[in-house]
Amino acid sequence: MSRMQTAIPEYAVALAPAGERSAFIRRTYLHLAGAILAFVAIEYLLLVPFREMTLPLVTHMLSSRFGWLLVLGLFMLVGYIADRWARSARSRRLQYAGLGLYVVAEAVIFLPLLYVAAYYTSPEVIPTAAVLTLCLFAGLTGTVFITKKDFSFMRGVLVIGGFVALGLIVCALLFGFELGTWFSLAMIGLAGGYILYYTSAVMKHYRTDQHVAAALALFAAVALMFWYVLRLLMALRR
Repeated sequence: MSRMQTAIPEYAVALAPAGERSAFIRRTYLHLAGAILAFVAIEYLLLVPFREMTLPLVTHMLSSRFGWLLVLGLFMLVGYIADRWARSARSRRLQYAGLGLYVVAEAVIFLPLLYVAAYYTSPEVIPTAAVLTLCLFAGLTGTVFITKKDFSFMRGVLVIGGFVALGLIVCALLFGFELGTWFSLAMIGLAGGYILYYTSAVMKHYRTDQHVAAALALFAAVALMFWYVLRLLMALRR
């Protein structure tokens, strides 16, 4: 996940002029919207016109627990690299490359879940999960913007929660047990915490030239929430 200091430095958006601060927030959410649209477009291409080409990859990922461990490890490495690129202070192209790399990585790791949801469950599951995720995101974002509260105090809890969740996921893959409904609910809550945290960072802690990095952090939180909302709905439909 992205790194952020609790104290507000001199160059932070919270201390920028009102016009510059508004422009930064607008750019951040426009880039977030662009990342989401790009993710949707990639998944559509992989699941519809190129379905037969992606089927072997989906089959392999679904059938191999150790394959999933490899995918998870690669995803974490790519996420780290993408975040570093998106935070580059030297190159705007590198920032966009980081955001694009992360969107593609999310599209790949989402592919098996969306494939099962699209072809083996009810057709309304994916749209319902998307709408619920956007509603939750809007509600949490509105909470931060209305209250103007700084949620950076949540950092420690989110870091610990993230490591605990990662440990459980790895154990589930290694030993073959199922992470059930309560785990999905807990992860939706964790994703909500990340959204609060990063939204307050957008308002207070990022530099005004870090809109690409801010959009990547928010996209990661939204993707995490969508994953577990979708898993929860799929489990309830069984």
